[in-house]
Amino acid sequence: MPNYTVFNQHTEGIYLIHDLSDAMRRLLATTLMLLMMTAALAGCAGSDVTQEDVDAAREEGRAAGIAEATPVSTLDTIIDRGSMKCGVKESQYGMGYLDAGTGVRSGLDISYCRAVAAALGLNPDTDVEYIPASGSDRFDKLASGTIDVLIRTTTWTTSRDADLNADFAGMNFFDGQGILVRSDAFPYGTGSADQLENAEICVGIGTTTEGNLQDWFSSRAISFTSVPVADAAEATAKFIDGSCDAFTGDMSAMVAKKWQLDNDGTVQDDQGNTVDIWIAQELMSKEPLGAATRDMDSDFKDVVAWVWYGMVTAEEMGVTAANAADMAASACAENTAGSATDPGMCRLLTSNLGLGTSDNPLADTWMQAVLGAAGNYGEAYDDAFCDGTYDGTSGSDAMTGCLISRAGTLNALVSEGGIQYAPPMR
Repeated sequence: MPNYTVFNQHTEGIYLIHDLSDAMRRLLATTLMLLMMTAALAGCAGSDVTQEDVDAAREEGRAAGIAEATPVSTLDTIIDRGSMKCGVKESQYGMGYLDAGTGVRSGLDISYCRAVAAALGLNPDTDVEYIPASGSDRFDKLASGTIDVLIRTTTWTTSRDADLNADFAGMNFFDGQGILVRSDAFPYGTGSADQLENAEICVGIGTTTEGNLQDWFSSRAISFTSVPVADAAEATAKFIDGSCDAFTGDMSAMVAKKWQLDNDGTVQDDQGNTVDIWIAQELMSKEPLGAATRDMDSDFKDVVAWVWYGMVTAEEMGVTAANAADMAASACAENTAGSATDPGMCRLLTSNLGLGTSDNPLADTWMQAVLGAAGNYGEAYDDAFCDGTYDGTSGSDAMTGCLISRAGTLNALVSEGGIQYAPPMR
């Protein structure tokens, strides 16, 4: 889940200040050189140097200084490298999960990584390097360039946006904090977390979960003991062996973890009897989870954000992985007035909409590539949380076999009462 430490904040701030300082030093050096050159030109007695020459030299130096101080877009770096480094989670089914037996990755975050790579013209099957990013090191890895983009159940918060070298893009899942409880420590009772007086609760180090947990319990004068863990694997182990009475994290993670533990029967008491586990009814926080890029990397950040918006828009329009090419042809076909039959859909599927850099603009068919790699939003959600049979157009109620249903939640399209909403693609 989302997180960072005070040390990380300061460290990442240093990265940013250092980068800016280097850029400013280069710009100042160029400017000083320009001033000296201008003075030399102006001072050449009897020379044929005109004021136009001086102005031209000044403008040339100014442009060179700006070019020297302008950082290279991550997008250009990725294209030159021929691959994209995506910081992900490996332990949360439905979001970012690595099957140790097969080596197959799955989840909504993984689909988002694939979609961004496809938009850039990369092969999503071979040109994405997935780099594990923990709750405590994810922002360090982003700031240092170890990863190009962070798509790892990361909560968008004020302090992260303002203080860290991170800029948030598309929000691919709207979550909240939940808590999973062993019934041999605390019976279900009313189903409320307010019954957990003096509970020992596993919580990830450096996550927003830590602060939310403290706020929720202290505001209700409920005593508890925080048991810090490095990751979900450690929390799960402690929850299974009884070192923790409860385990807290994103509700999506708690639902996935309950499903896993209920199926493998590993939560047992001292006599080897299976122990029931339950999820408290409260949502302790708002957790908008999304992708993050580095600050002042707007061209790449724009692509990451609009890839997600494009997936949402495609589902709204009924465009799927299977019909994208046919829909593009019919939408762009001219009507009797000489206009595209469906201008909005035609733009979505056959225009780069100004995305990319001057050296590497996106292909006009970038959105068709996205759909081929990950499907529209509904298809990606279905692959992550349901049985994979959704047709991509019939709405949340048509999804079946879902671990976490989208129907009636914030993650439904706005047309269904949710808040997944895309700005106009034009």
